[in-house]
Amino acid sequence: MKKFGFMVFMLDVTLNLFFTGPVSAEEKLRLTGSGASFPFPLYSAWFKNFSRDHKNANIDYQAKGSGAGVLDFINRTVDFAASDAAMKPEEIAKVQGGVVLLPMTAGKIVLAYNIPGNPKELKLPRDVYPDIFLGKITKWNDPRIQAANPGVKLPDLPITVVRRADSSGTTYVFTNHLSAISPEWKAGPGSGTTVNWPSSDKIVAAPKNDGVTATVKQTPGAIGYIEYAYALGAKVEMAHLQNKEGKFVRPSSESGEAALATAQLPENLIAWVLDPAGEKSYPITTFTWMLFYHHNASPEKAKILREVVEYGITEGQKMSAKMGYIPLPANVVSAVRANVDKIK
Repeated sequence: MKKFGFMVFMLDVTLNLFFTGPVSAEEKLRLTGSGASFPFPLYSAWFKNFSRDHKNANIDYQAKGSGAGVLDFINRTVDFAASDAAMKPEEIAKVQGGVVLLPMTAGKIVLAYNIPGNPKELKLPRDVYPDIFLGKITKWNDPRIQAANPGVKLPDLPITVVRRADSSGTTYVFTNHLSAISPEWKAGPGSGTTVNWPSSDKIVAAPKNDGVTATVKQTPGAIGYIEYAYALGAKVEMAHLQNKEGKFVRPSSESGEAALATAQLPENLIAWVLDPAGEKSYPITTFTWMLFYHHNASPEKAKILREVVEYGITEGQKMSAKMGYIPLPANVVSAVRANVDKIK
């Protein structure tokens, strides 16, 4: 009986080794991330291509909004995150072992509008569009909008402002820009990933960039702030905004690159372009960051994340302009590469 029992035991061990043995070299290591919806179309393409070309890794990224991504990152429920608002010092302090913030792409925030009659290239002066979002200008045929658009027939139609419903890096950048050009906005709603919007039944909320885009497209008289790539994809009209030099500038790769050229990148790689100088500069332009742990759960994950960064600043940048984003300037690419080894 003892011999028979031993044989049964050995058979059981053998079967267990067969079915639950070492992980195959072909099995992919899964890394998860969450955060900003602003760069989601581009990041989604990056991660899909990276996962296809690297048989040992699969990258999954959920566009939950910058605020949710930062929270996931602090709580260590993801391997990395993304935020258009970077991270505040008090948020970084909550991450034991340190944080590596790297600007991975850049883009423009546009004012998309839906006006019956479909007027093209609507011009909005820098003292007008803050007042639209403050609820002070409430009709499309307001004299101040009409004065900037002579010859354009604007309807006697209420303006519906569409804002973000979630904690948003796009909101952070947009409200910081408004605070930079409008003392009343700065003293009122101010800036943040969420703000106290004016109380009005003509200010409606929608989640993420795609939600704001869809709401603008479906609502006659609407205007909302969204990332340029979403506006391109949805084929919505985008306003020409007056910049610091008094020029009305359309959102484009060239006007975005002109704005980014004014940025001074500090040691922590967090730079803001809140009201850029230059006649060709588009006024609402920003970098957006990926967030990594200085010390990761495993050497394997750290290695893959370093490879993801290298892919993003090389092959990934080639996709940027085609998808409506701004390729990183050479000095920013160099700074990112110099800091990637901090992901350990």
